[in-house]
Amino acid sequence: MASERPLDITLLLREWGRGDQEALERLMPLVYDQLRRMAQSYMNNEFPGHTLQATALVNEAYLRLVDAANIDWHDRAHFFAIAARIMRRILVDNARARAASRRGGQAHRIGAPAAFDLDQVPDLGSGRGAELIALDDQLEALSRWDSRKAQVIELRFFGGLSVEETAEVLKVSIQTVKRDWKLARAWLTRELTR
Repeated sequence: MASERPLDITLLLREWGRGDQEALERLMPLVYDQLRRMAQSYMNNEFPGHTLQATALVNEAYLRLVDAANIDWHDRAHFFAIAARIMRRILVDNARARAASRRGGQAHRIGAPAAFDLDQVPDLGSGRGAELIALDDQLEALSRWDSRKAQVIELRFFGGLSVEETAEVLKVSIQTVKRDWKLARAWLTRELTR
């Protein structure tokens, strides 16, 4: 995110939020590379020929962002946080649809194995989509207990943001993000391995 011009992005986001569609057209070239990097981080573990590619993920996220009406964009960090959440929803929806189709429409909740690693996005193409679904379920539970810790996981794991970028989005210190990351990972690991 550092290579982008933050003031330009923030101004364009605010103009777009007020309904200026030309601002959106000027904004997308400035944010596309970061969105693509975020999507690529999700798809790094995918096998060749998987039906959901990084470009498709970016395009779907873009369509959902364009359809989002009347968002009061604070800044570029806020934009990327929303984009991370949208990408998470797309990936989880895709994993749920694949699980349902393999089971004749009867998706079952499956816990993650003890080796579940929050440093890598599950490979949706190799049957690990169930892990993504389990992680999503537990993130929802975590958000009811401590929403900021859930946001830290979402931004770092799904959004591919650094500790510094996550601190910027959440407007907390870097140490707070590190502490939340450590505690949330421990909580999620415990819940996912039960």
